[in-house]
Amino acid sequence: MSDGPVVPDRAVTPDEQWLVCLDVDGTIMQESGAIGDAVAEQITRLAAEGHQVMIATGRSASMTLPVMERLGLVSDYVVTANGAVTLGRDPSSPTGYSQVHVEEFDATEVLTTIRSNLSAGGYAVEDRNGMLRYCGSFPAIEAAGNGEKVEFEALFEHPATRVVVVSPDHDTEDFLEVVERMGLSKVNYNVGWTAWLDIAPDGVTKATALERVREWVDVPRSRVLAAGDGRNDIDMLRWASVEGRGVAMGQAPDDVLEVANERTGTDLDDGLATALATL
Repeated sequence: MSDGPVVPDRAVTPDEQWLVCLDVDGTIMQESGAIGDAVAEQITRLAAEGHQVMIATGRSASMTLPVMERLGLVSDYVVTANGAVTLGRDPSSPTGYSQVHVEEFDATEVLTTIRSNLSAGGYAVEDRNGMLRYCGSFPAIEAAGNGEKVEFEALFEHPATRVVVVSPDHDTEDFLEVVERMGLSKVNYNVGWTAWLDIAPDGVTKATALERVREWVDVPRSRVLAAGDGRNDIDMLRWASVEGRGVAMGQAPDDVLEVANERTGTDLDDGLATALATL
């Protein structure tokens, strides 16, 4: 989104460098797919000054790297699939990145449990390569054209980095109640804005992946800023807020706002740009 290389007004020293961890949907990007000019400018500025600016998203790598390309953002690391897959820069790779850490799990038990409670749902399993196999009705995947429709039993055939369940018959609060009654175990899960359930391997969140990255890049917890708007950002915002800055977007639901130690404007108001401008 830039016409040329940005010449920074200043370059940070190692003692000034921040680790800036950004969610994509509802944070960098609006629901329409637009990215505000002010948001892009602040991300570009911070990266040019030498801060560690990176994305932490529930998206797969194939859906994340094009966003970085739009922004002109080249990061040392990228967290995808809600923390299950971390990419590192790799000049030898066609995409410029390769996997440096992957968490997988057997989705058989959790899918069987959920289906017994939500027979009309849509089910999708993402593997380590970002391949989505799904059954039932899944308009988001069908519209994107990045998945393979299979029988329910075929969802168990590959280790999963992420499972997604949608239930068009429920609103968000009803869906959350249904999910909580299931008593899902040995997995980590969160419910999105709509009746959308994201499931990751047990103990795996954006926060666990980002803490690993923080150690790799050797930035102290006091110089971490994370920004997000969804329930899959709760652990990340809580982690950042302990010693650094956990910034919730203005449109975030109450349970997300509660764990952050800062609140900014909405995505439509370029709230992320407002927060980043303070660095």
